[in-house]
Amino acid sequence: MPTHFISYTTEELSKKLKKQKVMVFIKAIVVMLMILFSVFVTLEKGISFQTFLPLFFLPMWLVMVFELKKIKQELISRK
Repeated sequence: MPTHFISYTTEELSKKLKKQKVMVFIKAIVVMLMILFSVFVTLEKGISFQTFLPLFFLPMWLVMVFELKKIKQELISRK
C-alpha cells in the first residue's frame, strides 16, 4: 500500500518522526487530563458536555499514532 511518505527524503522523514513523537506525547497528556477533568466534573455536577469531550479528541490521537507507525515503517524500509 503506497503512502504519501515516499515523496519525503530520509532526513525529512527523520525530522517528521521526531516532531510526530513529541506531538503524540503532548496529545496523550492532554487527552488524559481531559479524561480526569471529565470524571471530576461528572462526579461533581453530573453528565455534561465535558463528560464526552475526550471522546472527540481520542480518535485524533489514534490517527497520530497510526501515522507515527507509518513513518517508522517507511524509515525501516529505506535502510
